[in-house]
Amino acid sequence: MSTEPPGGEPGYGEPTARGVTLRHLLMSLGEPVVELQCAPAGLDVQVGGIALTDPEEPPAARPGDLVLALGVRGRAALPVLRAAGRDGAAAVAVKGQDGPAATGPLREAAEEAGIALLSVGPLVRWGHLDALARAVLGSVQPSRPGEGPDEGDLFALAQTTAVLTGGIVSIEDTANRVLAYSRSADSDEVDDLRRLTILGWQGPEPYLAALRGWGVFQQLRSSDAVVAIDAHPDLGLRRRLAIGIRSGDRQLGTIWVQEGSTPLAERADQTLLGAARVAALHLVRPRREPDADLRLTRTLLTGLLDGATGPQSLAGHLNLGLTRPAAVLGFSLPGSMDPARGETIGLVSVHAAARHRNALVTPIGDRVYVLLPDLPRGLAPTALLGWAQEITETARRHLDTRLRGAVGRVVAGLEAAPASRHEADRVLDAMAAGRVDAEVAALPEVLAEVLVGETLVLLAANPAVRDPRLTRLARDNRQLTESVLAWLDAFGDVRAAAEGLHIHPNTLRYRVRRAEQLTGLDLGRPEQRLLAMLQLRLPPD
Repeated sequence: MSTEPPGGEPGYGEPTARGVTLRHLLMSLGEPVVELQCAPAGLDVQVGGIALTDPEEPPAARPGDLVLALGVRGRAALPVLRAAGRDGAAAVAVKGQDGPAATGPLREAAEEAGIALLSVGPLVRWGHLDALARAVLGSVQPSRPGEGPDEGDLFALAQTTAVLTGGIVSIEDTANRVLAYSRSADSDEVDDLRRLTILGWQGPEPYLAALRGWGVFQQLRSSDAVVAIDAHPDLGLRRRLAIGIRSGDRQLGTIWVQEGSTPLAERADQTLLGAARVAALHLVRPRREPDADLRLTRTLLTGLLDGATGPQSLAGHLNLGLTRPAAVLGFSLPGSMDPARGETIGLVSVHAAARHRNALVTPIGDRVYVLLPDLPRGLAPTALLGWAQEITETARRHLDTRLRGAVGRVVAGLEAAPASRHEADRVLDAMAAGRVDAEVAALPEVLAEVLVGETLVLLAANPAVRDPRLTRLARDNRQLTESVLAWLDAFGDVRAAAEGLHIHPNTLRYRVRRAEQLTGLDLGRPEQRLLAMLQLRLPPD
């Protein structure tokens, strides 16, 4: 076996040092390119490289390889499959004589060898599959378990764009070669152009000639606007939207969105604009180091937001203004093992880019931050709240994920970006503690809740400034504690507090008197009431 692709295509000869799960590889490639036949070791095995069989050499593979069984079909692939199993490969992809390859002996051999078996569509070229698989492996940065792909992964970007537009997406280079595409649950929704493009790696010439004749490619080359292409049932074409991926005046590729059985989303145009800007960050980088620029940008951005580095490096790297207004938006993220984490980062990236050309996105811990540099002077804070609200609503609608969003204040320049991030973090901390109910907020709107929460943190960390009588009450009698706190919160209105606790007013009066007797507190004194209102909000020691 060899790591060289068929045809010796430049840039793909070296094995990748990265890996993805078999699940992610299958979700990215999907039908009609490959179909899973069996996975005896599960879908979470790591695929770290590609190995190609050579009929003239004995089969050999590295642990974790995806083996492409070139030169053999059907049962003739049995020696390759068994050898791959002995070598510890993750999966073998085989073409069949007539249709799917995994019939009878092949599947049995794969189960026995403990290796996944993939069948390859009869019209798929091996060079196409090799290039796509390497693109998936090479585009995903190393990440925490469960984080999933980010905006550097064109397949993830295609899928995010499909979710947000309600269509079927492909990303192509300027030669109309497919770089990535979204999954389609219903093959009946896919028209002839989409199907033949995915299978053949490149748009069929008759369809490309029609698009040229309609002036579509000319519009994509000369403008960064979204181009609409009407349905042409006589040619087997459904309605489409397209946008050029651009870096300045240079076109890098195109994003196509085909309408399926339902109309595209209302804001599909805006989503495409953001997707094109995110795709440009990927395509503008050198082929052999596709993630180097993204990693550098993210490192500089994280350093700036953490306060570890100054703004000069990031501004110089991306040609940003140091003294123009900037702001930071912050969002909670699903847990590190939640598959929605990577999708959420992609959604935030596309939405932010659609709203602001220079938006920069980075996950830090359990949050994802959007730096908005070079903002127009005089931008109303309500506009940023609206942007953040759009992101949380879209995540809830399309990913069934509830995000919390916070807007940091607009600062005078990049140097103050950490202060804007800190403000957003204060709001998110209050939301995480349950003190702020809003889905999206800025600090001025929830300042009291945030300050009370921060005061409680200080009280919790300093036992010397707490009343030991209240500490004992909270520890020993939760019922009396909740009753006193409800009475205090209701400004002494016994009936209102009792109704909230679902008890009789006399019962509440008794509990408050009993709490005073046990502790020696005099809740008629304002200072003791104030201290009780704060300290009884602390969790018991």
